[in-house]
Formats: sequence, structure tokens, C-alpha cells
Amino acid sequence: MSSETTPAPALRHVPALETAAIVAAVVAVAGIGGVATGPAVDSDWYRALDKPSWQPPGAVFGPVWTVLYAMIAASMYAVRRRADTAPEAQRELFVLFGSNLVLNLLWTLIFFRGRNPMAAGIEILALEATTIALIVRVRPVTRGGALALVPYALWVAFAAVLTWTIALAN
Repeated sequence: MSSETTPAPALRHVPALETAAIVAAVVAVAGIGGVATGPAVDSDWYRALDKPSWQPPGAVFGPVWTVLYAMIAASMYAVRRRADTAPEAQRELFVLFGSNLVLNLLWTLIFFRGRNPMAAGIEILALEATTIALIVRVRPVTRGGALALVPYALWVAFAAVLTWTIALAN
């Protein structure tokens, strides 16, 4: 049995402005998505869609997404805290985080505003791919940051199945 211990990761202080930028990016996506979704859910178009019996009630989506968005922000913050990650590697991760957030918002706009479940079904595959890529790429930087993204990946996978079920039924 070895008495060696793994050294603690080198952490850095994340300035308030950077923390605010992370939170603002996630809140902006959540807010714009919420504004786009609200009226659409009450529309005749959405009510007329043939939806599966296993679709969760509408009241479930807000709380689930609130937790998931908080976990995305926590993952981004955890990555930014790692002082031992090269600036270029961090930049690449944040481009991937940004791309993922854009795809997250695009799904909402395509499905609810564009009223196109089939196109949303195709788009959500890219969203899931970037979510899995984030988990894989974040894992060497911060295990906790990667684990924080797992529920998001699982929910997006569920949403993909739901989206395709709706697309194929309509």
C-alpha cells in the first residue's frame, strides 16, 4: 500500500466579472428559451400535437431546466477555476460550452417558434453530441465539472426521444 497522495488540483480565483459572464450566458439562454416557449405551449398548434402519454406534465420542465442550467454554470465555473489548465485548452472548452448553449436555445426556437418537430429532432442530435463531448473534454480538467453535466446529457437524450416521438406522430 502506497503512502503517496495525489496532489490537490491547482485552483485559481475566478474574478467576479468572469463569474458574472458565466452566469449571464446561462441565464440568457434560459430566459430567451423561456420567453420563446411560454406562448407556444399555450398555442393551438402545440395543443393539437399528438404527444406521447409518457411526456411529463408541463410543470416539470421549468424546475428540471432550472437545476440543469445551474449545473451547466457550475461546470463552467469549475473549469475556469482550474489554474493548471492551459489557456488554449480552457478557451476551446468555453467555445464548446458556448456552442452547446447556442444549440440548446436553437432547439427551443426551432421546435416552438419554428413549429418544426422534425428539424428540432435533427438539431437535438447535435445538442446531445456537444453535451457528450463536453463531458468527455471536461473530465480530464475537473471530474466534478464533468459529473455535473451527466444529468443534462441524460435529460437531452430523453428530450431527443420525446422530440422524435412527437415528430414521427405528427
